[in-house]
Amino acid sequence: MKNRLFKEIDNAPLILFRIFFGFLLACETFGAIGTGWVKANFIEPQFTFSHIGMDWLQPLPGNGMYYYFAIMGTLGLLVMLGYKYRFTLGLYTIMWAGVYFMQKTSYNNHYYLLLLVCLIMFFLPANRYAAIDAKQNPALKKLTMPAWCSGVMILQVAIVYFYATVAKFYPGWLDGTFTKNLLAMHSGEGFFHEIATQKWFYMFIAYAGIIFDLFIVPLLLYKRTRTIALIASVIFHIFNSITLQIGIFPFFALSFVVFFYPPERIRQVFFKKKPAVTHYNITAEKRNILLYFFIPYFIIQLLLPIRHYFIKGDVLWTEEGHRLSWRMMLRSRNGYTTFRVINKANNEPLPYRPLDYMTRKQLGSMQTKPDMIWQNAQRIKKHFKDEGLDVAVYVISKAGINGAPLKTLIDEGTDLAATEWNYFFHNDWILLYDSEGNLVK
Repeated sequence: MKNRLFKEIDNAPLILFRIFFGFLLACETFGAIGTGWVKANFIEPQFTFSHIGMDWLQPLPGNGMYYYFAIMGTLGLLVMLGYKYRFTLGLYTIMWAGVYFMQKTSYNNHYYLLLLVCLIMFFLPANRYAAIDAKQNPALKKLTMPAWCSGVMILQVAIVYFYATVAKFYPGWLDGTFTKNLLAMHSGEGFFHEIATQKWFYMFIAYAGIIFDLFIVPLLLYKRTRTIALIASVIFHIFNSITLQIGIFPFFALSFVVFFYPPERIRQVFFKKKPAVTHYNITAEKRNILLYFFIPYFIIQLLLPIRHYFIKGDVLWTEEGHRLSWRMMLRSRNGYTTFRVINKANNEPLPYRPLDYMTRKQLGSMQTKPDMIWQNAQRIKKHFKDEGLDVAVYVISKAGINGAPLKTLIDEGTDLAATEWNYFFHNDWILLYDSEGNLVK
C-alpha cells in the first residue's frame, strides 16, 4: 500500500484539473457579479447572516464586494494559468472562505466543496507543467507526481457521493415527495412540466439519484464500466444543470473524472506534446503533507456528516448538523416567523418590522431555519440595547417539511434574546415531534 501511494505517476490529471478548476473559479466569481448574486446577497442587505460565531464577518461597504469578487475572478484565471500558483490559490481560498462564512441566505453545498478543494489543491504540485510558474522556473517543471495526489481527490468526491446517498434514505425522498415538489417548481410550464409531474417520472428521478450517488465512484474506478459511468455522469449533471440551474456545480463535479482515468490516457488526449514518462520511481515527496495534513483532514471529513446522529431530534426538522454534511437538494422548508419584542422595563411591546432591517430574500430564508431565527433575535436585542432598552424577544414560528402541514418550530415562551447557542448539542427551544407528529415533551 505504501509503495502504491508514493509511486510516481504522470501528473497530467492534476495539471488538467488545475486548468479546469481555475476556469471554474473565475466563472463562479465573475458569474456571481453578472447574475446579480453579489448584489442580492452582499450589496442590498444591511447585514448578512454569517455563520454563528462569525457575526463580525460582514460585507465591505458600498460597492466593495464587487471589487472583492472581481479580484477573486482574476485570481481564478491566474490559477488556471499556473501563475504564482501557491499565492494566487492561497489568496483565493482565504477570500472564498470569507464569502462562504459571511452569508447563509443563499446556501449551497458546492460553495463548501469549492472551499475544500481549494484547500486540497493548495497542497498539491499542480503548477509543474503547462504553467507559467514552470516556464519561468524550469527547475520546478516535472512530469510526475505521487499517486496519492490523485487518491485524495478521488476520496474527497467519494465522501461527497456516499453521504449524499445516505441522506436520501428518509420517507420524503423514498416516496418521491421531495422530487415531485422540486420538479414541479423548476419544470416551468408545457410538455416537460406534464412529464415531470407524472408519478413514474419523479419516482424514477428519486431512485436514479440514489443509484447514481451510490455507484458512480465504484463504476468510475472499474475499468470496464468507466466510460459508461462517464456518460451517465454527463447526462445526470447536464440534466441537473438545465432543470435546477445550480451554477457551476454540475461541471465542477464532472471535472473530477480526470482522476479516474489512467494518467497516460489523459496525457495522450489533452497534452499531446507532453513527454511520456518511461520510468516510475517510489518517491517520498510531500510525505509529511499526506501524513500530517490529509489523514487528519479526511478523518474530520468522515466525522462531520455523522454528527447529527449524536444530536437529539431529526436533522430534517431541527437543521442541527445539517451544514457541512452533504445533505444537498434533499428537502424543502416552508413556514413563517414573527417576532414579539417586549420592553423588560414596563413589559410593553415594541414595534419591530423585519423588512425594515432585511431583504425579502433574507426574510424568506430565515423564517424556517432555527439558527437564523436565533441570530436575528440577537440582532434585535443589540439594536434596542443601542437605543438604551433592555428587551426580550419571543417568536411565533411555524414550519413544514416538503409541503407537510405546519407545526410550531420554536417554543413561544422562550426569550431567544436571553439564550445561548449550543454548537454541539440540541437547543431545547427548538420543539421536537415524534413520528406521528405529537409534541415530544
